[in-house]
Parts: sequence; structure tokens; C-alpha cells
Amino acid sequence: MLLEAEGLELAYGEVPACRDVSFNVGEGEIVTLIGANGAGKTTTLRAVAGAMRPRKGRIVFRGKDVTRMPAHERARAGVALVPEGRRVFPALTVRENLEMGGFKLRREPKRLAAQFERMLQMFPRLRERAAQAAGTLSGGEQQMLALARALMSEPRLLCMDEPSLGLAPLVVQDIFRSIRAANATGTSILLVEQNARYALETASRGYVLQTGRIIAAASCAALKEDPRVKEAYLGRR
Repeated sequence: MLLEAEGLELAYGEVPACRDVSFNVGEGEIVTLIGANGAGKTTTLRAVAGAMRPRKGRIVFRGKDVTRMPAHERARAGVALVPEGRRVFPALTVRENLEMGGFKLRREPKRLAAQFERMLQMFPRLRERAAQAAGTLSGGEQQMLALARALMSEPRLLCMDEPSLGLAPLVVQDIFRSIRAANATGTSILLVEQNARYALETASRGYVLQTGRIIAAASCAALKEDPRVKEAYLGRR
């Protein structure tokens, strides 16, 4: 397995957020974590990316225990995060944002230039706006930029947090096509998404979080028919 999370307990101060959360992501897979708002999806993703440390449990990446490894070292090891809300650098141009994403390649200019060109081929709209300030882009374009910026680091695992948030349906379709295209290059993806339909159509396997616990884990085809998925979103009836 590329990533294994075992028995994670996560909290904000004294407030518990997740308990006994275990999941894994294989090489080349798209795996999704779905659930309603407040279920613990973003918290779990932050733990994988190194933005918060578990109280209990461990995270293993490429066979190495990274539970206490800081976020910047995980990025060097091959974990990239596309955060909720995009969080591009608004005053920097599209090109400069991408260069920031490729920071670890800065001593290899030819490799950096090649990766930059690959991103512009994958996201043609960004080529048209390479000299434009990122803050002036549309929401969909900013999401494309955030995804391309993360891919600039040539990650082994891409963690995506709510890529459909605040976007029009047609734009969401474009974003999920881009996610599948990134996966086709060999990048494994851990997808956190509230829109269960898009998530389950994109991933191969999924986990359902409810109030900080995993209540179901199966293939996405099976989860589509699982009544616990509806319960996780709509509550008990």
C-alpha cells in the first residue's frame, strides 16, 4: 500500500474530531472519503498531509512511519495537498503560482520547465492566463490552478479537499475530468468530497465518515447502494 492510516484519533485542543479512523490508498488508486459537513473528512486529510498530528494511531507512507513527520518533509516525500477553497496566491501570476508548486524542483531547471509544460498541456486554460494574477481568475480556473500547482511537485499521493465546493455543475465536471487525468499519469489520489455522486463516480473505493468514525468501507459501486451512505448525509430516520 502507498498510504496506510491506522487507528487515528484526532482532536482540536480538547475537542475530539475523529476516533479510530483507519483506511488505505494503493498505488495508482483514487480513494474517496465522503460524509456530511462536520464528519471529520478535512481533519483526516490534514492529518495525512501533516498539518495536524494525531493523538493516537499512525500514518505510514511508502512503508515509512510519517506520523510525526512535518508537512514540508511529507511534501518532499511525495504528498501534495489541494486545500479546501483553493488558496492560490492571489497577487502572483498563474506562472508564479505554478513555480511555487514546483519549488522542490528549483535546482533542476529542465525538469521544472518540463513539468510546467505538462501542466499547461493538461490545463490549456492556464496557458492562456499564464501572465494573469491568480486572484482575477474564476473559481473554476482557480481550482484548476490549485490542482496544477500541487501536481508541479510530482507527488506520489495527491490529497484533494472538496474540489467541487462553490462551483457550477459544468465546472465541477471539468474539475473531475482533470482529477481523472492526473490519476491516469500514475498519481494516487485521496479525495475528500461532500458531493457523494461525483466522488463515487470518480473513485474506485470509498470510506464513509459519520461524526468522526468510519461507518462503511467498500467499492464505490457497493457504496452507491449502501443505505448507510444516505444515513450519513441525512441522519437517522
